[in-house]
Amino acid sequence: MAEESSLEGSEKEEVDSSGAGLGDLASMDSIESRWVIQDDDDSEIGVEDDNDGFDGTGLESDEDEIPEHRLIRTGPRVDSFDVEALEVPGAPRNDYEDLTVGRRVLLAFQTLGVVFGDVGTSPLYTFSVMFSKSPVQEKEDVIGALSLVLYTLLLVPLIKYVLVVLWANDDGEGGTFALYSLISRHAKISLIPNQLRSDARISSFRLKVPCPELERSLKLKEKLENSLFLKKLLLVLVLAGTSMVIADGVVTPAMSVMSAVGGLKVGVDVVEQDQVVMISVAFLVILFSLQKYGTSKMGLVVGPALLIWFCCLAGIGIYNLIKYDSSVFRAFNPVHIYYFFKRNSINAWYALGGCILCATGSEALFADLCYFSVRSVQLTFVCLVLPCLILGYMGQAAYLMENHADASQAFFSSVPGAAFWPVLFVANVAALIASRTMTTATFSCIKQSTALGCFPRLKIIHTSRKFMGQIYIPVLNWFLLAVCLVVVCSISSIDEIGNAYGMAELGVMMTTTILVTLIMLLIWQINIVVVIAFLVVFLGVELIFFSSVIASVGDGSWIILVFAVIMFGIMYIWNYGSKLRYETEVEQKLSMDLMRDLGCNLGTIRAPGIGLLYNELVKGVPAIFGHFLTTLPAIHSMVIFVCIKYVPVPVVPQNERFLFRRVCTKSYHLFRCIARYGYKDARKENHQAFEQLLIESLEKFIRREAQERSLESDGNDDSDSEDDFAGSRVVIGPNGSMYSMGVPLLSEYRDLNRPIKEMNTSSDQTNHHPFDASSDSSVSEAEQSLERELSFIHKAKESGVVYLLGHGDIRARKDSWFIKKLVINYFYAFLRKNCRRGIANLSVPQSHLMQVGMTYMV
Repeated sequence: MAEESSLEGSEKEEVDSSGAGLGDLASMDSIESRWVIQDDDDSEIGVEDDNDGFDGTGLESDEDEIPEHRLIRTGPRVDSFDVEALEVPGAPRNDYEDLTVGRRVLLAFQTLGVVFGDVGTSPLYTFSVMFSKSPVQEKEDVIGALSLVLYTLLLVPLIKYVLVVLWANDDGEGGTFALYSLISRHAKISLIPNQLRSDARISSFRLKVPCPELERSLKLKEKLENSLFLKKLLLVLVLAGTSMVIADGVVTPAMSVMSAVGGLKVGVDVVEQDQVVMISVAFLVILFSLQKYGTSKMGLVVGPALLIWFCCLAGIGIYNLIKYDSSVFRAFNPVHIYYFFKRNSINAWYALGGCILCATGSEALFADLCYFSVRSVQLTFVCLVLPCLILGYMGQAAYLMENHADASQAFFSSVPGAAFWPVLFVANVAALIASRTMTTATFSCIKQSTALGCFPRLKIIHTSRKFMGQIYIPVLNWFLLAVCLVVVCSISSIDEIGNAYGMAELGVMMTTTILVTLIMLLIWQINIVVVIAFLVVFLGVELIFFSSVIASVGDGSWIILVFAVIMFGIMYIWNYGSKLRYETEVEQKLSMDLMRDLGCNLGTIRAPGIGLLYNELVKGVPAIFGHFLTTLPAIHSMVIFVCIKYVPVPVVPQNERFLFRRVCTKSYHLFRCIARYGYKDARKENHQAFEQLLIESLEKFIRREAQERSLESDGNDDSDSEDDFAGSRVVIGPNGSMYSMGVPLLSEYRDLNRPIKEMNTSSDQTNHHPFDASSDSSVSEAEQSLERELSFIHKAKESGVVYLLGHGDIRARKDSWFIKKLVINYFYAFLRKNCRRGIANLSVPQSHLMQVGMTYMV
């Protein structure tokens, strides 16, 4: 229960029609059963095992899985755990579809203040850092440096991110974990084994249609799924990239604000670096205090400021080109890059660490995509941001052609005297805005990693009612502020902060390149030549830049590297501990034989009411339930095992939220409910709304189950059922599932809802064949059974609903290695103790809450 979101229990019927034509579907639903070999991975599919899985109810019970192949017989029915209703809606549309022209322009305008602030303020410091490492000797050095900057801008932000990486979004969600989620959807690479095949039938999965490149994709998928080493390696890569994103969220405000405030030293000679640091600290405190107001509100407020900033960049650039030296246009010839390296050799290589700063904020174009649409980001960058940046850099270069000594403050020195103070003010406002860019990206990335089990749960506030992706994380916000202040106060040099900045940016860029390459192979399935070219060109360029910044790590920028390592450790320890805890719960879950031996009273007294037992298992009876039985003198008359599970999609449609399954026979009144969420879903309902939706969904499930039984019995009595099905109408749902209309699955529940007495009276007034009378008698008994169970649920609901929370902690065994004891008993225990508890999401009063602790030895 990590997040907060609205649950709507509804039902969904899904028929696995992959690879099955109409004839195959007909034979599957005929009265003839067929025998197949079932793997462990398919144990959640609705099939029956005569020896182990069949409990006399016609439903598959939650048996302990046998780790081997089993011969099973498929019945003429689809399991109600996978089949929840027939109403399958279309896939959810993106928030930004069907927008008017005016709304699209407004959206593109908002991107200026949220997405492009970071890359837009890079002219403040790029040339200053470059020429501090490779001093200007002659005019050709300026031309070479400008050429290097121009082609870095074209290669990294434009070609890589705007034209390629933006299209690798996960249904509008960007960032490192969005890429990981996209890969997880197509291959089982999660180390926590809670995947269900029914998850792949969620309409928002949007799996790609097979193409001629499918064979290569399937081979890669098989390697990823069968290799534990590759799974761990991919996870380590993603966590490393995420830690660099968080580090980027620290160093971006430090670099942007200090470089903007540093302009005071140009305008006022008496201002020293200490005063710059103090003013920067004050600005940073104000900046992080404004984060809580959200992206949409801040975007509208700061959008005009960034528009003015980009206009200033272009205007100053044009002014300097006209006044000083327009020969800088020669920089578009890439041969000047070669001359730059030839003249400066090792200094030119060090200057690469400053050159990459012109592309800072490129990752924010992708990570902040959840706030806007792909088209709005592309349109704004190509039509406004990129031209203004190019003019700004060319204007600085034109000024430096005649003023080599001003290279340490290239931007502010190039500003015309009359416009200096207005530009200084706008630059500081733009720097504050730019500092928010990676902070908002960090919030999005942390929310994604939390949902996918790679970060401790934190309080998340949704700042927009219209766009669910706009969030604010208070604890993380103040934590980033504290670390940022440490960086500003301990590393006062712009050059050292710039080196740390480049290191964090390049770490994220290289991770993105590798993950997008996997997406090209596994999902896009494009030509292998294009894939290799993308990997070689971009990863090669980024490695060259990275070699430059890592060579200067000893100058103080190592602090940000240590911070990234700490964040990586937190995420890896949390994932490792969560994996161990889940696997231990799976191993120690209660067997169905034990449940049958206890009987329908479960060896204790069944008190009126409904108990919602929260656990993380998607199959089986959790061991914590046995702990409840041995600890409490009574258990509720109805118990529902509720599992809050996140699947690798941004949003799960509300009517595909719940999956139900009956545990044991009807007399036990035990059910399992899996509530599925995407990592963008927000849970906001109170406990009364949650209870109401859950009970309504359970009633629909029970009615659907009764219909299935009735249809199954009718199919067994009707010798012509196969012929009737062959001529039936088949409906294809929006998510590709096929449904037969030859049986009255879509009929109303009027027969089931009709009073039993009325139905018996009408049947007595009609003369039936003896065989028909027997059939009506069995139908009447089924209806009575249904009404009795629904009445039982209503009475249990009236008696009250209690939330049973079992806190399953883990401890390392005494014979474990010292490192494992340290990680599990101290680090993971500390994180688990201080993370947000699941009960905080539903605001359950203490009178409705019961908690039992249990410790597993791992």
